[in-house]
Amino acid sequence: MQQPSAPPGLAVALRTGPFHLALRTAIAARGLALHRLQQHLAQRGVRVGVTSLSYWQQGHRRPERPESLRAVAVLEDVLELPEHSLTRLLGPRRGGHDPAVPAVRPYRDLIGPAEAVDGLLAVLSGPPDTGLHTVAHIERIRVGADRRLLRRDSQHVLRAHRDGVDRYLAIYQGDPGIDIDRVRVRAEENCRPGRIRRDPGAHLLVAELLLDRRLRAGDTHLIGYGFDEPQAAQPSREYVRGFNAGAGQYVLQVTFHPTALPVRCDRVTLRTPGRAPLETEEQTLDSHHCAHLVASDLPPCILGLRWDWE
Repeated sequence: MQQPSAPPGLAVALRTGPFHLALRTAIAARGLALHRLQQHLAQRGVRVGVTSLSYWQQGHRRPERPESLRAVAVLEDVLELPEHSLTRLLGPRRGGHDPAVPAVRPYRDLIGPAEAVDGLLAVLSGPPDTGLHTVAHIERIRVGADRRLLRRDSQHVLRAHRDGVDRYLAIYQGDPGIDIDRVRVRAEENCRPGRIRRDPGAHLLVAELLLDRRLRAGDTHLIGYGFDEPQAAQPSREYVRGFNAGAGQYVLQVTFHPTALPVRCDRVTLRTPGRAPLETEEQTLDSHHCAHLVASDLPPCILGLRWDWE
């Protein structure tokens, strides 16, 4: 079947590249929002996160894994492009990159203030790369009747990308005015608490969760942990998480007290703390007063939910 002719600007982008410009131009030419593009891919059996699509079209990251390359081939069909018009712009894989080792951003890029993060990690004397990345993470957040966070619970599947890994670093940042010394760390499944260090001025806490076995490269491990929140000085307005090595899949659910429901809730993706979001998408609360997001194939980023009370 003959493909429809591309608009002149798109035709040039497909001919000359680079990949991210051609993809962005093709998406704009078809008038598809990223979440709609994601839905079209899902209907064809391909799961790609909105964040990944955003990063691909902005040039912050390029598809390289087999499932990502398959997604690009399907994108050509969804966007009504000639076969191989996008995939050929990717060229050969970047040399020297081991696909088993994810790209890693330093924690200071994802949590602020950077100096406070550096200080806590220096006290723990751990390597900048903990040797673990996220396969899947389900996180549940509970907000009380006073509009303040009460509790965070995590079910976290990790994979080691080097030998000898025996601990995971959980970094917590509370809302402004929180008493960080009263935050309680719960290590509940397949781990136990190790060293815990706090910075009250930055509302930061770093906790070692010691695994019950030493992992070799490729091993997976499931841990369950959480944080109990003291009374914060101000109502909570967001929950975001930084992924320094990306994630295979992340699920976040925020449950609000039935007497304290927000008037609006948005999914947000950021590259740097304190900056304007790269992507914003409104979410709807369900009948159980919950908002949630599901993201897959995440690059290193900051992702979460924000809400307005009035």
